[in-house]
Amino acid sequence: MTLDDLHDLDVLVVGAGNAAANAALAARERGAQRVALIESAPEQARGGNSAFTGGAFRFVYDSVDDLLKLAPDIADLDLPNIDFGTYTREQYFDDIGRLTEFRADPDLTEVLIGNSYDAALWLRRHGVRFQPALGRQAFKVGGKFRFWGGLACHILGGGTHLVEALHHALADARVGVLYQTQAMGLLYGERGIEGVRAMHAGRQVDIRARAVVLACGGFESNAEMRARYLGPNWDLAKVRGTRYNTGWGHRMAMEIGAAVAGHWSGAHAVQWDMNAPEFGDLTIGDRFQKHNYPFGILVNAKGERFLDEGLDFHSFTYAKYGHEVLKQPGLFAWQIFDQKVTKLLRDEYRIARITKETAGTLEELATKLTGVDPEGFLRTVRAYNAAPRPDVQFDPNVHDGLRTQGLAIDKTNWANPLDTPPYEAYGVTTGVTFTFGGLKVSTDGEVLDASGMPIRGLFAAGEIVGGLYYHNYGSGTGLVAGVVFGRRAGAGAAALAAR
Repeated sequence: MTLDDLHDLDVLVVGAGNAAANAALAARERGAQRVALIESAPEQARGGNSAFTGGAFRFVYDSVDDLLKLAPDIADLDLPNIDFGTYTREQYFDDIGRLTEFRADPDLTEVLIGNSYDAALWLRRHGVRFQPALGRQAFKVGGKFRFWGGLACHILGGGTHLVEALHHALADARVGVLYQTQAMGLLYGERGIEGVRAMHAGRQVDIRARAVVLACGGFESNAEMRARYLGPNWDLAKVRGTRYNTGWGHRMAMEIGAAVAGHWSGAHAVQWDMNAPEFGDLTIGDRFQKHNYPFGILVNAKGERFLDEGLDFHSFTYAKYGHEVLKQPGLFAWQIFDQKVTKLLRDEYRIARITKETAGTLEELATKLTGVDPEGFLRTVRAYNAAPRPDVQFDPNVHDGLRTQGLAIDKTNWANPLDTPPYEAYGVTTGVTFTFGGLKVSTDGEVLDASGMPIRGLFAAGEIVGGLYYHNYGSGTGLVAGVVFGRRAGAGAAALAAR
């Protein structure tokens, strides 16, 4: 696609990731004839954060029959020895309420959950493949896998496959993408939004459209905005994904009076390899993350534990525990494991580019942890190992109640002593995924002004939408939200353009 093709558009979508692609596909299916996307990244870096995702997808399901519609290959598995369980609407509501401290917008949450399974079917219809999340959300105990955390399926091939499949679908629908085009302002007239002002090939251009969908991500790639909204030291955090989510969409909309919503001082932030690059690397994807900390302990530069590693399954703590690492001296920590659990560590612990130390004794390990006080570390581990525990069996598939007692910070589940060498340690810092503050939208994706009225012609979807996430995040929710609200925003934009 060239700039000359971007004229007399029905719908213009800003962005080219999951939410953006689904908005464009929905607009075409609802009758919009001329639909296009503009993307600030070059084509080889397209897809925003969607390109970096591991592919978790949180949806309601009642039985294995629901899963078979998404991933027919499940029928070939040893089903009698796999307990997929269920994930009900009530469980989904409970998880979102608990994780956000009941601040999530109830109307948006209702739409998200009610349309979550249909969102998965929609993706499958557009060429996206799913697989059961064995080894990520289910471990084999007593010869049987048991799923936990509400995540039975992942997207096969993660973000790479997701972006490729959606862009194939866009091509089939005759929807073009103009790359290296940065939207910088909204064109606003008597009829409402009339397009965007953008920079392309070093010059300013106006792209006219009857409706605009902003699906250009959060502001996590902008160090200045991270420091301004998230607070001190957030400008020093790593960025898990794209370098192109710099907050232009937020600013464009706010400049014309859009209302804001959500947790502007909050973000999805995880434990990320301490020597990872400043921004995400598509050749590595999401594998700089280190999510198996519930089966070990975390220590800071003083050699001290600073959180309850076993508070919950990683799916419900990983997005907030990155914040805790950023609060530590030097902005780093080390995850420590012994051989009782290393077989449970995901493949992200086995990549070539990793900050790892191994030792045959705790005393030897103490000297290898860069930046950590060796004596403080040994005091911490000895106290942790000596703490009383109930006589219960370790079980990674449930909250097993194997907890310490009497420590300054007790570990409330999966608290095996560290006593089986060799020991493994992994250095981590904070990796920001996306920011929680965004634009206020209706359940149909219309961007609202300060009075609560829709700004005519302006829609939003994806990480730019505020109101769904506060304090914490349940893994797999973001991709679902991108599909659900991308479709609604695209359909609404098409309907307005037709009028």
